Amino acid sequence: MGFQILTINPGSTSTKVAWFDDDKLVWKDSVEHDAATLSQFPSIAAQFELRASEVEKAVKKHGSDLKTLDAVVGRGGLLRPISSGVYAVNETMLKELMDARYGEHASNLGAPIAHAIASKVGCPAFIVDPVVVDEMDDISRFSGWPELPRKSIFHALNQKAVARRVARDFFSLPYEELNLIVAHLGGGISIGAHRKGRVVDVNNALGGEGPMSPERAGTLPIMKLADYLYEHKPDKKEFSKRLIGKGGWVAHLGTNSGRELEQRVKDGDEQASLILRATAYQISKWIAQMAVALEGKVDGIVITGGLAYIPELVDQIQERVLWIAPVFVVPGEDEMLALAEGAIRVLKGQEEPKAY
Repeated sequence: MGFQILTINPGSTSTKVAWFDDDKLVWKDSVEHDAATLSQFPSIAAQFELRASEVEKAVKKHGSDLKTLDAVVGRGGLLRPISSGVYAVNETMLKELMDARYGEHASNLGAPIAHAIASKVGCPAFIVDPVVVDEMDDISRFSGWPELPRKSIFHALNQKAVARRVARDFFSLPYEELNLIVAHLGGGISIGAHRKGRVVDVNNALGGEGPMSPERAGTLPIMKLADYLYEHKPDKKEFSKRLIGKGGWVAHLGTNSGRELEQRVKDGDEQASLILRATAYQISKWIAQMAVALEGKVDGIVITGGLAYIPELVDQIQERVLWIAPVFVVPGEDEMLALAEGAIRVLKGQEEPKAY
């Protein structure tokens, strides 16, 4: 029997839970939380007791024993910018997450729940590569306004995990010895330039940068946007929703579903086909930008995330970027495995846990 690891990933209306024996999945579950019940809590932090108890119920339901755990790993939440790695959960981290010092999000509960369970059984609690991982080169932080520097917020957990797997399985080299461009294609899209283990540039997937995605508008013509704001004077909350949530495919086609888009293209929907081509085109341009960040020294391009299951989208991207480097397609995202892999690296002595 290998290391026993419990991983916890809180989402807006569910908490994903998985148990691993080393990197082998033993079981996984998605605990659904009633939206009406959650709405009664004044904050995300106030949901802690409910979610923690539901995680323990899931463990019992699957017949696992918490006392056998070697580590508990929670999804990292909104913290200050930090370097990539596995972090031991500590009091500073817990306080900032529960106080929502850097923003409120369900993932803020990952570390507190992991810590609570780990404390009961006497094993360590970790987080791995939260969205606030920041390894950007200083030169990549500049925008044309000093008041608006670019920030690193992206799908760090999946990007890093998939990059490691591609380095191992296709190159037989450590991730830290390669230059890779990783495109995570999901409800949001982030494209990162990985130079020898550091993401030196990446579009801010939550900050309005990058290609349009199923739900996000992406980079917009800025003067047209300024005209729109002065003319319509929209409510801030509703305007933010148009940028993230009701932008991209939702705005053009009324759907955020990759399967629906794929079917509409097959059925001859010309607008759907055009939006698919435009999405592939924009993704390809951002991949090319990241090739510049790596000075053209690119060992491989990795396409991952849920949209990587759409063959036509992937084919169109490959046609445009194969001149840069070979393309490796790793569809989907396995964040639970990525969390477990981080703990395994620490438990096996391959990596030292960092202090927040």
